[in-house]
Amino acid sequence: MGRAALLVLADGRFPAGGHAHSGGAEAAVKAGRITGAASLEAFCRGRLHTAGLVSAGLAAAAALGHDPLELDAAADARTPSPALRAVARRLGRQLTRAARATWPSEELDALARAFPKGAHQPVVLGVTARAAGLSAADAAYCAAYESVGGPVSAAVRLLSLDPFDGTGVLARLAPELDLVVEGAVAAARAVDVAGVDGLPAASGVLLEVGAEAHAGWAVRLFAS
Repeated sequence: MGRAALLVLADGRFPAGGHAHSGGAEAAVKAGRITGAASLEAFCRGRLHTAGLVSAGLAAAAALGHDPLELDAAADARTPSPALRAVARRLGRQLTRAARATWPSEELDALARAFPKGAHQPVVLGVTARAAGLSAADAAYCAAYESVGGPVSAAVRLLSLDPFDGTGVLARLAPELDLVVEGAVAAARAVDVAGVDGLPAASGVLLEVGAEAHAGWAVRLFAS
């Protein structure tokens, strides 16, 4: 299958549910940590090198065909926040539905049977990439880009930020995204030797704390 499948999977219009989530940006805006393009860029840079790196490693490993059950357990261990674990599984369930309709495969069917309430989204993303004929690097790029693209899109709405400024943030982060993907894929390829413990395990403490606080809000624009 051609690389055009990557464009479909990475498209924000792909019905995987990501549009309803801010990746922690809503909590950061309320806390005053994101106030404009410069602070948004700093937030996204931190998210890329923590949550983004972890997601990219898991997605790459799943795309290489490593056991989704083992990878899902590894994702749980790397997600201290119960709120974020619940979000990851909700997004995983939605992505599974969309992926099975788009690229039917036995591996996706097996994943749906094993996780009726949803596997962690990066794991599903990797299995989806595999079903679409994409590479581990493709899966990692989708995961890493999503880790910053979601917050930027949310910040444009939350702050009435100029969309051109938001796009500029993403463009400036592109070289670092390349580095994150390179590291994630290298770690995924070493799973056969090092096991899943060798996958990235970076942590964004404020992301975890913010997610727990955000989950208790009575009124919010985004689900996370």
